[in-house]
Amino acid sequence: MACRWSEAVYTTIVAAQYPYEIMTTQRRSAFFVSDRTGITAEMLGHSLLTQFDELHLSETTLPFIDSLDKAQAAVKTINAAAVADGVRPIIISTLATTEIAAVIGKANALFLDCFQIFIAPLENELGARASHEIGRSHNVNDIVNYYKRMESVNYTLSHDDGVSVRDLAEADIILVGVSRCGKTPTCLYLSIQYGVRAANYPFIPEDFASHLLPATLRPLRNKLYGLTITPTRLQRIREGLIHRRRQSVLFFGAIHHHVQHRAIARYQDFLRHSLLLVG
Repeated sequence: MACRWSEAVYTTIVAAQYPYEIMTTQRRSAFFVSDRTGITAEMLGHSLLTQFDELHLSETTLPFIDSLDKAQAAVKTINAAAVADGVRPIIISTLATTEIAAVIGKANALFLDCFQIFIAPLENELGARASHEIGRSHNVNDIVNYYKRMESVNYTLSHDDGVSVRDLAEADIILVGVSRCGKTPTCLYLSIQYGVRAANYPFIPEDFASHLLPATLRPLRNKLYGLTITPTRLQRIREGLIHRRRQSVLFFGAIHHHVQHRAIARYQDFLRHSLLLVG
């Protein structure tokens, strides 16, 4: 009589011989749990999990888990994911309060408590007891740096894309380049993360025709940093902008193939001239 294997038996046999192949096709949930915004847990967890290229992970951030009731509700969410996935989730926690962390630790999941991983060895080394208080990263000792970053963000926003050249000399750096090459997000990152007063100024075709830096920028050459991009990438970004501005898709599709190569060639010329201006 022919023997018919069930899917479960077949999977068990294959898993025994090829465990990594089975693991990589399985969906798995990861939760970043915090009593504050969750940004730290999310960044750390994402950095760790991206080391496993072939895993299919569904990442969820659970911020402001600052009470036992919220912790119990989070456990229900995590346990539901374990049932749905058929495998226990992964929890990356930056919960400062021991009691709340203990509740989350009872979930059907791999619980990685960043505070316990790092704080316990630090307590032993320093011979001091950590406070385990929520929000200590934003205490009075950090207020000077906080206001410096906020002032830098305000400066960056008011000096975005050459909108204002007033007080441009007060910038720490000035990013220059063609439009849509990434100057604004780069400046915002520098101001938010590092408190850098970052301005940016776009080059336009008239600047290339003169073969000179704009008059506003010439006295500030030591603060200029050129930002470039590949012509193909620039063309794709600007093409996407046209779609977002709700131009006629039919019209755009009709001219697309005729202008695409011409546009890339034009962007190559723009980028070459922008490099010459700051080089």
